[in-house]
Amino acid sequence: MKMIKQFLLLLMLIGLFSCVMEPTKQTIIKKIDKIVDVDSDVEDDFDLALVQLKNEKYDEAIVLLEKVIAKEKRLPAPFVNLGMAYNKKGDFKKAEQNLLWALKIKLTHPVANNQLGLLYRKKGRFNDARKAYTNALTEYPDNLSILKNLGILCEIYMRDLPCALKQYEHYLSLRPNDKTMKIWLADLNQRLK
Repeated sequence: MKMIKQFLLLLMLIGLFSCVMEPTKQTIIKKIDKIVDVDSDVEDDFDLALVQLKNEKYDEAIVLLEKVIAKEKRLPAPFVNLGMAYNKKGDFKKAEQNLLWALKIKLTHPVANNQLGLLYRKKGRFNDARKAYTNALTEYPDNLSILKNLGILCEIYMRDLPCALKQYEHYLSLRPNDKTMKIWLADLNQRLK
């Protein structure tokens, strides 16, 4: 039974990461540090919360995620999703608090750092956004979402074109057929000349 719960949690984490991130499931499996055994009611509430988030029922998702966190504080995913739900509702303070809590559990968590970077960028805290993205890239250097968001931050908000160039080139090395990124890179190279 314990092995089944661990496997279900692994599948739940894979589902969460695959919805929010772009790497393959094989990459995600290799990057998961540990599997935590949780009660089935926690799993059920978390799964239902994900459905509520997908259906943009943020209040319902928040209630469920807070219930999950009350019972289980060892996993970053519930905190990340709670942060995302609060962000969608416009409560940026609670969004930040929950994302930071997720990072206390795992400093390099890619989804938490990416969401925190986006939140900080929205709030004009560009150096904090950059730090969030680079935290994640230390362990997940090929994360497409983070590379793209850091490139955008560097190019548009911080006017650090060499930083943007580095991110876009790395992104394109991983996804060479991305037409939009090819255009962005060509434009950036033109401006750097």
